[in-house]
Amino acid sequence: ALAAAGLIEGRIDRLWAKTTRSWALAAFVPLTIGIALGSYWAYYELGWGGWWFWDPVENASLMPWLIGAALMHSIIVTEKRGSFGAWTALLAVMAFTFSMLGAFLVRSGVLTSVHAFAIDPVRGSMLLAGLLVYGGAALALFAVRAPKLTGGPDYVATSREGALMGNNLVLTVATLTVMLGTLFPLIAEAFGETISVGEPYFNLTFTPIMSLALIALPVVQAWSWGKADLSGLWKWAVGFALIVAIFWALGVGPLNIPLLAGVGLSIGVWLIIGAVMELWRRAKTFKRVFKMPRRVWGMSLAHAGMGLLVIGAVYETSARSQETLAMEEGQSLQAGDWTVTLEDVASVEGPNWYAEQARLIATRGTTRAVMEPSKRYYPAARMPTTETAIHKTGTGDLYVALGDGRNVDGVTRWTFQVFVNPLIDFIYLGCLFMALGGLLCIGGRKRDGTRA
Repeated sequence: ALAAAGLIEGRIDRLWAKTTRSWALAAFVPLTIGIALGSYWAYYELGWGGWWFWDPVENASLMPWLIGAALMHSIIVTEKRGSFGAWTALLAVMAFTFSMLGAFLVRSGVLTSVHAFAIDPVRGSMLLAGLLVYGGAALALFAVRAPKLTGGPDYVATSREGALMGNNLVLTVATLTVMLGTLFPLIAEAFGETISVGEPYFNLTFTPIMSLALIALPVVQAWSWGKADLSGLWKWAVGFALIVAIFWALGVGPLNIPLLAGVGLSIGVWLIIGAVMELWRRAKTFKRVFKMPRRVWGMSLAHAGMGLLVIGAVYETSARSQETLAMEEGQSLQAGDWTVTLEDVASVEGPNWYAEQARLIATRGTTRAVMEPSKRYYPAARMPTTETAIHKTGTGDLYVALGDGRNVDGVTRWTFQVFVNPLIDFIYLGCLFMALGGLLCIGGRKRDGTRA
């Protein structure tokens, strides 16, 4: 609505940006929390041991989040310099359109997903019509009015403006990459082909694009408006190379992770260091750190949160272990460095469900955990669910899901999927930091009452 009003009035200016920034953040923060909660639900409820599967519905929520991140960075330039007016308006329209696309994908039944719900072709048709009408009208308005918007001052690539435009382009390309991977199976199906697009595609396309952007982030956020001083660029390059060298040494040693994972961990640490350095660069003294405007703290927390998310995602993916155990009652088996003993499996009944529930004892050194995974069935909905058992150690999770039982030679053996997921809580802690950073930036004001 703000973008449409600005386009109609021909005023995508600094005052417009100040108003729009808070509304963009007010949408971005709950979307961040929602994606994190959806990820945790899938991790806890589905029993497959992972936190992100590049599921089409997951992607439907990620696309407006990426465009929303680009929008917030573009608003900064419009607010500070009066530039990027047309581009900022276009990002606002795209963020809204991708949100409507996500609602259509989730609720129409056009995609098969464990996240999809309320499958109703009539509702899907209404959502598609809304997407075409509102999204089409907004894009048409942009096409007519954008050429009439006044541009801000010129900028060079080696400036903060240039860096933020580069950030916008990278996030937009990353969004289009996700959209292609999400919708391509639907397009292929329309032509009679069955094609699935999964994790390998996104690892080869999305991950490198975002990695380059995250490596550049601590460097370019220190650049000045107008034109940056590049004389100290070599120090940043040496600093990042040193962090990579340390993690490569740790990777072939105690961490036992691939070299690319070492680079990923380096990026996460690099982002956290960059956030701390940016806060210190602005404060200059320790006493002034806690007197910085909320927007500065918000930016630093959000960037540090991204670093925590990267560390958790990379290390959990590269260092986790998975075992499939077939056990009879009283038997003990190893899963990583844990010893798992099956005490019994019993039938239990709840208010509207019944289940098979196992009781296991997991030990590691002096640590002892009682775990009770189960498989529930809800007769009214005719729906089975997996209730996993998760033991948190502070450095990761021991995760157990109950499978099926089979009678072999008169003995019932139960199947368990056992995962050891290190540092997985860093992922959700990082999302929390990003959401908190966004909240601090909403309407952030200095102590004297002027807008930060």
